[in-house]
Amino acid sequence: MGTLFKQIYRYTHARPFRHNENLWPYVKIKRAASGEIVELRYKRQWVPIVPLASLQGNFTGDLLLTATGPSVKHLCLDKFPAMPAMGVNGAYFLHDRVDFKFYVIVDMGFIDQKPEIIRKIIDNHGLTLFTTVHGVAKIIDRFSLEQIQCRFAVIEDAAFKIYQPRVANDALWPTYRDNRDVVFATDRKDIAFNTDIRNGIFDAGTVVYWALQILTFLGFKRLYIIGLDMNNFHQPRFYEAADNKLPTNLEDKVASLVMPSFNHASKIMKARNIAVKNLSVTSAISNDIFDKVDPDEIFK
Repeated sequence: MGTLFKQIYRYTHARPFRHNENLWPYVKIKRAASGEIVELRYKRQWVPIVPLASLQGNFTGDLLLTATGPSVKHLCLDKFPAMPAMGVNGAYFLHDRVDFKFYVIVDMGFIDQKPEIIRKIIDNHGLTLFTTVHGVAKIIDRFSLEQIQCRFAVIEDAAFKIYQPRVANDALWPTYRDNRDVVFATDRKDIAFNTDIRNGIFDAGTVVYWALQILTFLGFKRLYIIGLDMNNFHQPRFYEAADNKLPTNLEDKVASLVMPSFNHASKIMKARNIAVKNLSVTSAISNDIFDKVDPDEIFK
Protein backbone atom coordinates (compact mmCIF):
# COMPACT_ATOMS: atom_id res chain seq x y z
CA MET A 1 0.00 0.00 0.00
CA GLY A 2 2.86 2.37 0.78
CA THR A 3 4.28 1.91 -2.72
CA LEU A 4 0.87 2.61 -4.25
CA PHE A 5 0.48 5.85 -2.29
CA LYS A 6 3.99 6.88 -3.29
CA GLN A 7 3.19 6.34 -6.99
CA ILE A 8 -0.06 8.30 -6.67
CA TYR A 9 1.83 11.12 -4.97
CA ARG A 10 4.44 11.23 -7.73
CA TYR A 11 1.79 11.40 -10.43
CA THR A 12 -0.14 14.16 -8.68
CA HIS A 13 2.71 16.36 -7.39
CA ALA A 14 5.57 18.12 -9.15
CA ARG A 15 9.18 17.08 -8.54
CA PRO A 16 9.91 19.88 -6.00
CA PHE A 17 7.42 18.15 -3.67
CA ARG A 18 9.14 14.75 -3.95
CA HIS A 19 10.64 14.90 -0.43
CA ASN A 20 7.12 14.43 0.97
CA GLU A 21 6.30 11.21 -0.89
CA ASN A 22 6.96 8.88 2.05
CA LEU A 23 4.76 10.95 4.37
CA TRP A 24 1.64 11.34 2.25
CA PRO A 25 -1.09 10.47 3.12
CA TYR A 26 -0.03 9.27 6.58
CA VAL A 27 1.02 12.66 7.99
CA LYS A 28 -1.33 15.52 8.82
CA ILE A 29 0.08 18.78 10.16
CA LYS A 30 -1.06 22.18 11.34
CA ARG A 31 1.21 25.21 11.35
CA ALA A 32 1.24 28.32 13.53
CA ALA A 33 1.45 31.78 12.00
CA SER A 34 5.18 31.70 12.77
CA GLY A 35 5.58 28.73 10.43
CA GLU A 36 6.30 26.00 12.96
CA ILE A 37 4.40 22.72 13.02
CA VAL A 38 2.18 22.77 16.12
CA GLU A 39 -0.01 19.72 15.49
CA LEU A 40 1.07 16.38 14.08
CA ARG A 41 -0.88 13.24 13.30
CA TYR A 42 0.76 10.12 11.95
CA LYS A 43 -1.26 7.16 10.71
CA ARG A 44 -4.32 8.59 12.47
CA GLN A 45 -2.48 8.91 15.79
CA TRP A 46 -2.08 12.27 17.46
CA VAL A 47 1.62 12.72 18.23
CA PRO A 48 2.42 14.96 21.24
CA ILE A 49 5.02 17.57 20.30
CA VAL A 50 6.60 20.46 22.18
CA PRO A 51 5.71 23.81 20.59
CA LEU A 52 8.97 25.45 19.59
CA ALA A 53 7.57 28.80 20.67
CA SER A 54 7.44 27.52 24.26
CA LEU A 55 11.21 26.92 24.16
CA GLN A 56 12.33 30.18 22.60
CA GLY A 57 14.69 32.10 24.89
CA ASN A 58 13.71 30.02 27.91
CA PHE A 59 17.24 28.93 28.79
CA THR A 60 20.49 30.61 29.71
CA GLY A 61 23.90 29.84 31.12
CA ASP A 62 26.19 26.98 30.09
CA LEU A 63 25.55 23.88 27.99
CA LEU A 64 27.70 20.96 26.88
CA LEU A 65 27.27 20.07 23.20
CA THR A 66 28.49 16.55 22.57
CA ALA A 67 29.59 15.67 19.05
CA THR A 68 31.08 12.27 18.27
CA GLY A 69 34.68 12.69 17.12
CA PRO A 70 37.38 10.27 18.34
CA SER A 71 38.85 12.87 20.70
CA VAL A 72 35.99 12.30 23.17
CA LYS A 73 37.70 9.06 24.23
CA HIS A 74 40.56 11.06 25.73
CA LEU A 75 38.46 13.41 27.86
CA CYS A 76 38.09 13.15 31.62
CA LEU A 77 34.42 14.07 31.85
CA ASP A 78 34.42 13.66 35.62
CA LYS A 79 36.26 16.99 35.84
CA PHE A 80 33.55 18.86 33.94
CA PRO A 81 31.21 21.02 36.04
CA ALA A 82 27.54 20.09 36.14
CA MET A 83 25.58 21.52 33.21
CA PRO A 84 22.83 20.36 30.86
CA ALA A 85 23.93 18.65 27.66
CA MET A 86 22.74 18.36 24.09
CA GLY A 87 23.77 15.26 22.17
CA VAL A 88 23.79 14.35 18.51
CA ASN A 89 23.62 10.90 16.89
CA GLY A 90 25.65 8.34 18.87
CA ALA A 91 26.75 10.67 21.67
CA TYR A 92 24.17 9.04 23.95
CA PHE A 93 26.85 6.55 24.93
CA LEU A 94 27.85 9.26 27.42
CA HIS A 95 24.45 9.32 29.14
CA ASP A 96 25.85 7.93 32.40
CA ARG A 97 28.41 10.76 32.57
CA VAL A 98 26.63 13.81 31.16
CA ASP A 99 23.16 15.22 31.78
CA PHE A 100 21.35 15.00 28.45
CA LYS A 101 18.37 17.34 28.36
CA PHE A 102 18.30 17.84 24.60
CA TYR A 103 19.10 15.72 21.57
CA VAL A 104 19.26 16.30 17.81
CA ILE A 105 18.93 13.62 15.13
CA VAL A 106 18.32 14.59 11.51
CA ASP A 107 20.13 11.71 9.80
CA MET A 108 17.47 9.18 8.85
CA GLY A 109 20.14 6.59 8.08
CA PHE A 110 21.30 6.77 11.70
CA ILE A 111 17.82 5.87 12.90
CA ASP A 112 17.78 2.89 10.53
CA GLN A 113 21.26 1.67 11.37
CA LYS A 114 21.49 2.36 15.11
CA PRO A 115 18.08 1.44 16.58
CA GLU A 116 19.68 0.29 19.84
CA ILE A 117 20.85 3.88 20.49
CA ILE A 118 17.51 5.36 19.46
CA ARG A 119 15.73 3.04 21.90
CA LYS A 120 17.77 4.38 24.81
CA ILE A 121 17.19 7.98 23.75
CA ILE A 122 13.42 7.66 23.53
CA ASP A 123 13.34 5.91 26.91
CA ASN A 124 14.57 9.12 28.60
CA HIS A 125 11.45 10.93 29.82
CA GLY A 126 13.50 13.98 30.81
CA LEU A 127 14.87 14.56 27.31
CA THR A 128 13.62 16.69 24.41
CA LEU A 129 14.46 15.16 21.03
CA PHE A 130 14.68 17.57 18.13
CA THR A 131 14.03 15.72 14.90
CA THR A 132 12.16 16.09 11.62
CA VAL A 133 8.72 14.72 10.78
CA HIS A 134 10.52 12.00 8.83
CA GLY A 135 12.40 11.14 12.02
CA VAL A 136 9.23 11.04 14.10
CA ALA A 137 7.63 8.70 11.57
CA LYS A 138 10.62 6.36 11.46
CA ILE A 139 10.83 6.14 15.25
CA ILE A 140 7.11 5.47 15.63
CA ASP A 141 7.19 2.83 12.90
CA ARG A 142 10.06 0.99 14.59
CA PHE A 143 9.13 1.34 18.26
CA SER A 144 5.43 2.42 18.39
CA LEU A 145 4.14 5.66 19.86
CA GLU A 146 3.41 3.97 23.21
CA GLN A 147 7.10 3.23 23.80
CA ILE A 148 8.26 6.81 23.40
CA GLN A 149 8.98 8.49 26.72
CA CYS A 150 10.97 11.51 25.53
CA ARG A 151 9.41 14.69 24.17
CA PHE A 152 9.46 15.40 20.44
CA ALA A 153 10.29 18.90 19.17
CA VAL A 154 9.71 18.97 15.43
CA ILE A 155 12.24 20.86 13.32
CA GLU A 156 12.50 21.29 9.55
CA ASP A 157 15.20 21.84 6.98
CA ALA A 158 14.48 25.31 5.59
CA ALA A 159 14.92 23.89 2.09
CA PHE A 160 12.67 20.84 2.60
CA LYS A 161 9.58 21.86 4.53
CA ILE A 162 6.72 19.41 4.89
CA TYR A 163 4.14 19.67 2.10
CA GLN A 164 5.95 22.67 0.64
CA PRO A 165 8.17 22.63 -2.46
CA ARG A 166 11.89 22.11 -2.13
CA VAL A 167 13.98 25.28 -2.16
CA ALA A 168 17.04 24.78 -4.36
CA ASN A 169 20.39 26.20 -3.24
CA ASP A 170 20.23 29.02 -5.76
CA ALA A 171 16.76 29.93 -4.50
CA LEU A 172 17.62 30.16 -0.80
CA TRP A 173 18.60 33.83 -1.03
CA PRO A 174 15.50 35.10 -2.86
CA THR A 175 13.28 32.94 -0.65
CA TYR A 176 14.68 34.00 2.74
CA ARG A 177 16.48 37.31 2.20
CA ASP A 178 13.57 39.33 3.62
CA ASN A 179 13.31 37.19 6.76
CA ARG A 180 14.86 39.25 9.55
CA ASP A 181 15.83 36.14 11.53
CA VAL A 182 17.80 34.58 8.67
CA VAL A 183 21.35 35.85 8.20
CA PHE A 184 23.26 34.92 5.05
CA ALA A 185 27.03 34.76 4.82
CA THR A 186 28.42 37.93 3.27
CA ASP A 187 30.10 36.03 0.43
CA ARG A 188 27.77 33.03 0.06
CA LYS A 189 24.08 33.05 -0.82
CA ASP A 190 23.87 29.32 -0.12
CA ILE A 191 24.98 29.59 3.54
CA ALA A 192 22.57 30.94 6.13
CA PHE A 193 21.91 30.80 9.87
CA ASN A 194 18.44 31.13 11.37
CA THR A 195 18.03 32.55 14.87
CA ASP A 196 14.33 31.60 14.87
CA ILE A 197 14.11 27.90 14.08
CA ARG A 198 10.33 28.00 13.92
CA ASN A 199 10.59 28.84 10.23
CA GLY A 200 13.31 26.33 9.39
CA ILE A 201 16.93 25.39 10.02
CA PHE A 202 19.69 25.68 7.44
CA ASP A 203 21.85 22.67 6.72
CA ALA A 204 25.62 22.69 6.33
CA GLY A 205 26.39 19.00 5.99
CA THR A 206 26.68 18.38 9.73
CA VAL A 207 24.12 18.05 12.51
CA VAL A 208 26.23 20.30 14.74
CA TYR A 209 25.29 23.26 12.53
CA TRP A 210 21.63 22.45 13.21
CA ALA A 211 22.42 22.24 16.93
CA LEU A 212 24.03 25.70 16.95
CA GLN A 213 20.89 27.26 15.47
CA ILE A 214 18.71 25.41 17.98
CA LEU A 215 20.84 26.46 20.95
CA THR A 216 20.88 30.08 19.82
CA PHE A 217 17.07 29.92 19.68
CA LEU A 218 16.88 28.33 23.15
CA GLY A 219 18.95 31.10 24.70
CA PHE A 220 22.10 29.46 26.09
CA LYS A 221 24.98 31.89 26.50
CA ARG A 222 28.06 29.66 26.70
CA LEU A 223 28.58 26.42 24.81
CA TYR A 224 31.29 23.88 25.49
CA ILE A 225 31.67 21.52 22.54
CA ILE A 226 33.36 18.14 22.67
CA GLY A 227 34.06 15.80 19.77
CA LEU A 228 34.02 18.51 17.10
CA ASP A 229 37.20 17.23 15.49
CA MET A 230 36.50 17.59 11.75
CA ASN A 231 39.54 15.48 10.91
CA ASN A 232 40.64 11.85 11.14
CA PHE A 233 37.49 10.76 9.32
CA HIS A 234 39.04 7.35 8.73
CA GLN A 235 38.91 6.67 12.47
CA PRO A 236 35.80 5.31 14.23
CA ARG A 237 33.69 7.78 16.15
CA PHE A 238 34.33 7.63 19.89
CA TYR A 239 31.51 5.11 20.44
CA GLU A 240 32.36 2.90 17.45
CA ALA A 241 34.88 0.17 16.68
CA ALA A 242 36.58 -0.43 13.36
CA ASP A 243 34.20 -3.28 12.51
CA ASN A 244 30.96 -1.31 13.07
CA LYS A 245 31.94 2.16 11.85
CA LEU A 246 29.20 3.90 9.88
CA PRO A 247 30.31 5.54 6.60
CA THR A 248 30.50 9.32 6.25
CA ASN A 249 30.84 11.76 3.37
CA LEU A 250 31.51 14.69 5.67
CA GLU A 251 35.17 14.91 4.69
CA ASP A 252 34.18 15.87 1.15
CA LYS A 253 32.23 18.87 2.48
CA VAL A 254 34.61 20.24 5.09
CA ALA A 255 36.50 22.81 3.03
CA SER A 256 33.67 23.87 0.73
CA LEU A 257 30.72 23.98 3.14
CA VAL A 258 31.36 23.03 6.76
CA MET A 259 34.18 25.45 7.61
CA PRO A 260 32.59 28.46 5.87
CA SER A 261 29.30 27.68 7.64
CA PHE A 262 30.92 27.40 11.08
CA ASN A 263 32.78 30.64 10.41
CA HIS A 264 29.45 32.29 9.61
CA ALA A 265 27.80 30.82 12.73
CA SER A 266 30.68 32.08 14.87
CA LYS A 267 30.16 35.67 13.76
CA ILE A 268 26.43 35.56 14.46
CA MET A 269 26.83 33.94 17.86
CA LYS A 270 29.54 36.40 18.91
CA ALA A 271 27.25 39.26 17.92
CA ARG A 272 24.59 37.75 20.20
CA ASN A 273 27.10 37.38 23.08
CA ILE A 274 27.12 33.58 22.89
CA ALA A 275 30.55 32.18 23.77
CA VAL A 276 31.61 28.94 22.10
CA LYS A 277 34.49 26.91 23.53
CA ASN A 278 35.82 24.04 21.41
CA LEU A 279 37.27 21.47 23.82
CA SER A 280 38.77 19.34 21.06
CA VAL A 281 42.36 20.54 21.16
CA THR A 282 43.19 18.60 17.99
CA SER A 283 40.20 19.96 16.09
CA ALA A 284 40.67 21.13 12.52
CA ILE A 285 38.46 24.12 13.31
CA SER A 286 40.67 27.14 13.90
CA ASN A 287 40.64 29.48 16.88
CA ASP A 288 39.44 32.20 14.54
CA ILE A 289 36.13 30.33 14.32
CA PHE A 290 35.63 28.79 17.77
CA ASP A 291 37.92 29.42 20.71
CA LYS A 292 39.88 26.20 21.19
CA VAL A 293 40.66 25.47 24.85
CA ASP A 294 42.13 22.57 26.78
CA PRO A 295 39.48 21.17 29.16
CA ASP A 296 42.19 20.13 31.63
CA GLU A 297 43.11 23.79 31.96
CA ILE A 298 39.65 25.30 32.38
CA PHE A 299 38.11 22.48 34.40
CA LYS A 300 40.76 21.97 37.06
